[in-house]
Amino acid sequence: MSAPAALPAVVATAVHPAAARLLHTSDWHLGRNFHGESLLSEQQAAIDRLIELASNDEVDLVVIAGDLYDRAIPPADAVSLFNEALVRLHDTGAKIVAIAGNHDSAARVAVADQLLEHAGVTIRGDVARCTRPLRLDPDDSGPTVAVFPVPYLEPSVAGPVLRRLDDTDGAEAAVAPRRFRHYDVTDHATTLIRRYAASLGPVRTVVVAHTFVAGGITSDSERELTVGDIDLVDMSAFDGFNYVALGHLHRDQAFDNGRVAYSGTPLPYSFSEERDIKSVRIVEMDTQGRCRTEVVPLGVGRPLRTLRGAFDDLLVNSEFADAERARVRIQLTDLDLPLQAMPRLQQRFPHAVVLDHQPDGHVAAGSGDVASAVRSGMGPLDLTLRFWSELHGADASEPQQAVLREALAATGTEDDR
Repeated sequence: MSAPAALPAVVATAVHPAAARLLHTSDWHLGRNFHGESLLSEQQAAIDRLIELASNDEVDLVVIAGDLYDRAIPPADAVSLFNEALVRLHDTGAKIVAIAGNHDSAARVAVADQLLEHAGVTIRGDVARCTRPLRLDPDDSGPTVAVFPVPYLEPSVAGPVLRRLDDTDGAEAAVAPRRFRHYDVTDHATTLIRRYAASLGPVRTVVVAHTFVAGGITSDSERELTVGDIDLVDMSAFDGFNYVALGHLHRDQAFDNGRVAYSGTPLPYSFSEERDIKSVRIVEMDTQGRCRTEVVPLGVGRPLRTLRGAFDDLLVNSEFADAERARVRIQLTDLDLPLQAMPRLQQRFPHAVVLDHQPDGHVAAGSGDVASAVRSGMGPLDLTLRFWSELHGADASEPQQAVLREALAATGTEDDR
C-alpha cells in the first residue's frame, strides 16, 4: 500500500491540454463550533474561495465527499449557507456531486436528490442508488465520465441493502448474511459499481465515498466510525477506478500516485491540525482517464497556535505577537496557577480557547493517584494533600497546609493526624 502523498501537489501522469476538470473537497461540517466559537463566517469564506476556484479554473464537476454538516439536524443558518453554496457553484457552470457522511442525516440531505439531478446537482444519501452514476460529458472529446456517489455506508444498514440490490441484479451476493464490516460493505458496493460501469461501454470512472482507508492519517477532529480497527477499508476495494474522491479524514493525503485521495477539511477543526495546510484538489482527467492533481491551498480562516510558557512572559513577550489573531491553546508552566489566568491572557490573545496548567520540572512527592489513595482508607487531610500534589505537581507548603486544615475544620471534618 502506498504512503500518503505530501503537499503541495500530486502528479500521476501528464495530461493533454483538453481534460475533464474536477474540484474535490469534503468535510465542510457546516454549523461546527470550535471550543464554543462559531465557525460559520470562516466556512462562508472557504465556500467563497471554492466558488472562485471553480469559476476561474473552469471546473466541470465539484465533488463534496461527505460530512456536509456537523450534525444530523444542523442549525438553520448552516442549511442556508449550504443551499446558497449549491446555487453559486451551479452558477459557475459546474455540475455538483455531494454525498452524506457519517455526521449527516442521509435522508435529510438527499431529500430532493432525484429532482435536483435534472439540474445537474446530485446529493446522494440513498445507499440503494450507489450504482446510479452522474454522467458527465466534458468538452474534451473523451468518453463519458461516470461519477458514482457512494454515501457513508453504516455496515448494519448498508449490508442488507446491498445484498438485496445484488439479488435484484440477479447476481450472487458478495457478502454473506453475517456481521458486516466497513470493508465488506464498501467492497460490495464497489463490486456492484464495477459491474454496472462495465455495462456502459467505454467510460472514465470516478467514485466518491466517505470512509477510512487503511493507512490514512487521522486528526483529533474526526468522529470514530467504530471502536477498534474494524472501520478500516483496504485500498483494494477501489481497484480499477480512474479517480476516487474520499471524505472522512480531515488531512489532505493521497494513495496510489494520487488516484485515491482525501481532500481534507477546508478549515482546521482541532489543534492537532494547526500545522496542516487546508486545501482542495483540482483533478485533470485526460481522455484515457489518466489524472493529474494540483493541491490548492485555500488560505482562509483563523490560524491555530499552541503557546507554552510562564504567565508573565506570555503577556509581554513579542515572540508571541503573531498569535494575537489566532485561536490559541495555552500551556502555562507556572508552579501555581495565577488568579483569573484565562481572562487576563485573553486581553492579549482574544481568541484563546484552551488553558492547560502544566508546571515545568515539578513532580508530586506522593506516590500513586488520588483514586487509589481513597481506596486505601487515607484520612481527609492526607487525601486533600494528595489531591493538591496531583493537581499542582508539588507538595503544599506549610502555609498552604495550614489553610487546608482550616478549610477542613470549617466543614466539621476532624483532623485525623
